[in-house]
Amino acid sequence: MTPSRPDARTLIRASVILQELHDEAPVDHFSLGWLMGRLHQHSFGLIMLLLAVVAAAPGVCTLAGLLLMMVAFQMIAGRPAPVFPRRIADFGLPTRHLGTVVRHAIPALRYLEKTIHPRWPTSREATKRVVGIVVMLLSARLILTPIPLSNVVPAVMIALISLAYLEEDGLLLSIGLLAGCVLLAVDLGLLCETVLGTKQISRFW
Repeated sequence: MTPSRPDARTLIRASVILQELHDEAPVDHFSLGWLMGRLHQHSFGLIMLLLAVVAAAPGVCTLAGLLLMMVAFQMIAGRPAPVFPRRIADFGLPTRHLGTVVRHAIPALRYLEKTIHPRWPTSREATKRVVGIVVMLLSARLILTPIPLSNVVPAVMIALISLAYLEEDGLLLSIGLLAGCVLLAVDLGLLCETVLGTKQISRFW
């Protein structure tokens, strides 16, 4: 996980890096600043993946969604790596929370990585903004839908998109982006139906 690792971008396995992050984390607390310092060139893909896993858990999905929106906006803006305000970057988080995320994420990632590999090669710069737009919209959906467990589906989709982007799997990335757009379209349709239904009901009052 150091900048000197040869061909790190193509050899990356998300499960391995997450395990290394867990093993090398400070004993009591870690921060986003520490995390970003460890991720280097993999920062966008891995920070989105990590935040998506966190966003799938109840109680913290709003905070994770806001951070995901911040990361997605920076992807759209074409930044080389995500940057957080100092207060957020230096805020201490219990290391045990990282351990919980890693223990739940790694088995699933190892299973997925059996079929994920570079294919349908596309430039990261060419896909970064598209990924950023879809992730931002999914993050907004994750935050704004006040239904229990409604955070799980968009969080899983963001995790899938992040993993495909990280592993340069163009086929899986296309599937993830398409699935995300379908979910957003369905939500938009349901919203329109709800608004129309409300207008119809209001006529009887």
